[in-house]
Amino acid sequence: MEFSGDRFDVVVVGAGIMGSCTAYEAAKRGQKVLLLEQFDFLHHLGSSHGESRTIRATYPEAYYASMVLESYRLWEAAQSEIGYRVLTKTPHLDIGPASDKRLQCVIANCEPNSINSQILHRSQLHDMFSGAFQLPDQWMGVATNVGGVIKPTKAVAMFQALAIRRGVVLRDRMEVKDIERDEEGGGIWVSAAGGDRFWGRKCVVTVGAWMKKLVKAVTGRVLPIQPLHTTVCYWKIKEGHEKEFSPETGFPTFASYGEPHIYGTPSLEFPGLIKIAMDGGHPCDPDRRDWRSGSGALVDSVIPWIEQVLEGRVEAGKPVMKQDCMYSMTPDGDFIVDFLGGEFGKEVVIAGGFSGHGFKMGPVVGRILAELAIHGEAAGFELKHFRVGRFEEDPKGNAKEFEDQVSSHVSRNHE
Repeated sequence: MEFSGDRFDVVVVGAGIMGSCTAYEAAKRGQKVLLLEQFDFLHHLGSSHGESRTIRATYPEAYYASMVLESYRLWEAAQSEIGYRVLTKTPHLDIGPASDKRLQCVIANCEPNSINSQILHRSQLHDMFSGAFQLPDQWMGVATNVGGVIKPTKAVAMFQALAIRRGVVLRDRMEVKDIERDEEGGGIWVSAAGGDRFWGRKCVVTVGAWMKKLVKAVTGRVLPIQPLHTTVCYWKIKEGHEKEFSPETGFPTFASYGEPHIYGTPSLEFPGLIKIAMDGGHPCDPDRRDWRSGSGALVDSVIPWIEQVLEGRVEAGKPVMKQDCMYSMTPDGDFIVDFLGGEFGKEVVIAGGFSGHGFKMGPVVGRILAELAIHGEAAGFELKHFRVGRFEEDPKGNAKEFEDQVSSHVSRNHE
C-alpha cells in the first residue's frame, strides 16, 4: 500500500452533496481536508445528480423544519460566495385527503417552527394557482413560501469549487476499501482499492447507497440501509398551459399525500415538461443495478393522479422522459448521523440513509458532520432521532405519529 505522504485533519469519503458540503464546512473551520470519491466527480451513479431537487420546510416530523430553514440560509450564503445560483425560489404546496395523518402533522408543525402557512380548500387553491390544481372531494392543501428547486449536479459542483478555494484536496476514482485506526500515532488510515493510503485525524463517511457495504467491510456491523432504484418522470404540458406551470407565475413545488405519494416541481428543467413522480423504488444492489428494468408502478400510479388533479393541463398517456436515481432507505425514513463507535470511538463519523429527502439539507448536514468530526459535537442541533443505535432498541427505528402510513420502501420526496 502506498502512503500519499500528506496528512489531513479530516478525510471525507464520498463526494456527493453530503461529502462535498462537509469538506467545505470543515475547511471553513481551518481544517486541512481531503475529499475522496470512488467514481468520477459529478457522476450519475448515486443520489446527487440530475436536474432538480425540491426544498420545503413542511414535514410530518417536527424535527426537520429547523434543519431545512438553516439549510435554506446556508444555500443562500454559498450562492453569495460563489457568485451564481443553484436554487430557484418558489412557493411550496402540500395537498391530500383532509383525513391523512401525515398531512395533518404537516399542518400542525408549521406554527411551532414559525413557518407562514395558508390552509386552502378546493376553491381557494384553484384560484391561487390559476386553476392548475383540481382537488378531489374531501381534499385540502397547505401553502407556504419556503419552497424551491435546486439544480443538484450544479450544486455539488458549487460546493466542490468552494472547497477547492479553501484548500481542500479532491481525489476521484478512489474507491475506499478499508478504514483503520492508527494504533501507533493515533488517527485514521483510509485505504483505497488501487493501493493508496491516506491518514487523517478524523474521518467522515458519506457514501450514500454504498454505506451499508463499506461499514460492514470495516466493522462487520450491518446498518439497516436499503438502496432503492427509482425513476423520475417528466410529462408533457398541454399546449397553451405552459405558463401556468412556470416558477415565474408562482407555480409551486408540491407533494401529494395519501396513496400514491406524488411529488413534483414547476416546469423548469425542460421547456414544456413538468416533473411529476411517485415516491418509491425497487430494492437494488448499487453495484449491480438492472438498468433495463421497467419502472412499472412508479409510472402507472402517476397517470390517474395527473388525470384527476391536473385534469386537462398535462398529457397523462406516458412520460416523455425518464431518469434513474437511487434512494438509501432506513426503516423509519430518518437519517443516520452518528459516530461509528466501537474501536473508532468519535474518530469516524457516518452519515447515510437519507431516504430520498436529504439533498436539500446537504449544507446543514455538512455543517453538522464537520463539527462532529472536529469538536465531537454539533452545538445547536438535536441529533437523537438520527442515532444509529435506535435500530438496536427497535428495528423499526423512530416511532411516528402516523406510524400506520409509513413504509420502509417509500420516501417523502426525491430531494
